[in-house]
Amino acid sequence: MLAMFNPLTFNIALRYMGAKRQNHFISFISLISMLGLMLGVAVLILVLSVMNGFGRELERRVLGMVPHAVLNGYAPFSEWQEIKEILEADLEVEAAAPLTELQGMLSYGGLVTGLYVSGVDPIAEQQVSIVGDFLTVGELSNLKAGEFGLVVGATLASRLGVGLGDKVTFVLPEATVTPAGVIPRFKRFEVVGVFKVGAEIDGLMAYIHWQDAAKLLRQPGQISGMRLRFNDLFQAPKMVRDWARDERLSGFNGFYPSDWTQTHGTLFQAIKMEKTMIALLLTLIMAVASFNIVSSLMMLVHEKTGDIAILRTLGSSPYFIRKVFLWQGLIIGVLGTTLGAVLGTVLALTVSDLVAWIERFFSTELFNAYFINYLPSELRLFDVVLIVSTALILSFLATLYPAHRAAMVPPAQALRYEN
Repeated sequence: MLAMFNPLTFNIALRYMGAKRQNHFISFISLISMLGLMLGVAVLILVLSVMNGFGRELERRVLGMVPHAVLNGYAPFSEWQEIKEILEADLEVEAAAPLTELQGMLSYGGLVTGLYVSGVDPIAEQQVSIVGDFLTVGELSNLKAGEFGLVVGATLASRLGVGLGDKVTFVLPEATVTPAGVIPRFKRFEVVGVFKVGAEIDGLMAYIHWQDAAKLLRQPGQISGMRLRFNDLFQAPKMVRDWARDERLSGFNGFYPSDWTQTHGTLFQAIKMEKTMIALLLTLIMAVASFNIVSSLMMLVHEKTGDIAILRTLGSSPYFIRKVFLWQGLIIGVLGTTLGAVLGTVLALTVSDLVAWIERFFSTELFNAYFINYLPSELRLFDVVLIVSTALILSFLATLYPAHRAAMVPPAQALRYEN
């Protein structure tokens, strides 16, 4: 860019931009090219920021509830406090907590639904999970050993019609042989809390005290695994595999790893692919706007054929003419890209408040059906730089052919037909 800068060529290009042209259609096409590029850049920044916001909320809420990783014991074990100290001594491990997972059915008032139940330590669980931040009724500390309390999701509670203090029946998928025949195992629990994260987890998960879970499984004082929370979520699969083979845990019965990519990895891969596809489609919109520059410059070259011929007869080289029209296209591209980047940044930073105002003004809830009730947005510098760079490159490429055609205008032939 600096190598092609020449004050004279730049000034001629600016004069062509500001001059009153005989053919106003050319000016209109140039304006449309600039506006199209501006809107393409702005919309791409806004859409990617909104998708970043949804991804952030999904990561925070869903992966804040499900484990980053779990070290599952090959056999139940009781030395979880010792294992917890070993794990948390590693700087990569943010926290560790005991975990026993059960599956079964919850029954109340003739209604039955399936669910996953996590047996947890109420204090340690708040270090590895966000459930304590989303309790609408009760507290996680209400889970006390021997009292058989239950914390359920809001969707599950609504489905069964239960609330704080209600007694529900948890049915285990095991049968017990008695003189009266084979009957399922079940236990009465009292609802001591309700959480609402806003995702599908609200209808699938519940929490009990780990000692109550051990009693249900007839493994008193024992748990089935350790839940881990890592500083870097995306390093969890590798880290948990390393821990499963770590010599510091060799004195126990052995562990096998599991992580969030096995349970929710496809969801995040789908979001990533969707973001990529939307970015590609919106980039094509920018490309269409950029290549409108080709048509406007070609018409300008035709209109300025006489001027080009005069410049050539005065000694201007084809390279000089080429730079004039390169600057012409770049001015359109830079103005459109800059205005689009400013507009997109402003919209990305204010879209949450703007949508909230629209909801209040029209007394409606636009996002009530989603896992969050507002429109999140997260502006990332990398996205803005990538979008702006792409727009400028497309604009530059769109100027090459018209500039080349202008440089190849034969001076004598052009002046012969000039009025």
